Amino acid sequence: MHKTLKTPQGRDIAYHRTEGRGPTVVFLGGFKSDMAGTKAVHLETWAKAAGRAYVRLDYSGHGISSGTFEEGSIGDWVEDSCAVLELIEGPLVLVGSSMGGWIALQIARAQPERIAGLVGIAAAPDFTEDGFWANFPPHMREALEREGKVSLPSDYGEPYVITKRLIEEGRERLVLRTPLSLPFPVRLLQGTEDTSVTTETAVRLLEHADSPDMRLTLVKGADHSFSSETCLPLIVQAIEEVS
Repeated sequence: MHKTLKTPQGRDIAYHRTEGRGPTVVFLGGFKSDMAGTKAVHLETWAKAAGRAYVRLDYSGHGISSGTFEEGSIGDWVEDSCAVLELIEGPLVLVGSSMGGWIALQIARAQPERIAGLVGIAAAPDFTEDGFWANFPPHMREALEREGKVSLPSDYGEPYVITKRLIEEGRERLVLRTPLSLPFPVRLLQGTEDTSVTTETAVRLLEHADSPDMRLTLVKGADHSFSSETCLPLIVQAIEEVS
């Protein structure tokens, strides 16, 4: 049964918490995904079997938390995550999938003393700028300025509505333009058939960040979901390596 907390900003955030030994593993999902996804649930099953503390959550506008997706921004979702982390005592292992990887990096930059390790699964740092804005043709940029939002086709159902606020607020949170210190073990997992996040992005993050123990694993043929029977055990292995 999920629980709900109210953030300092007044948003109602749903989360599941599994008690166990630390450091607590926290799963941070992707853009428009939720805590009922394959990876989030698989890790909960692993955590229960292994006796590990584990938390998964829905950002505002995602899953069963309050708010609408279109109203949200990266900063909102970082705030939502931090509100849930306030409930947890002791060190954390952040597991960030896609956008969740960017959120994890921001939390780690702000609270490095709390982080025991970090796992990025097809991590998508700075994607609002490098993925969306950089690839918008002039007419889409003009429409975004004029209308305040544009729609993009999605491989996962309904089109993504990209708002001007999402792009502009994202610029305040970029992590690849300034030094990024990650003073703990980091594991990055990336599929070569990922059509949402390129292997170049994974290599750029690997080269940019400063960490005493950072590795990137490329999995030939794996897609962005990284949820196959081959990939899921690699996530668990990465968590165990950093914690």
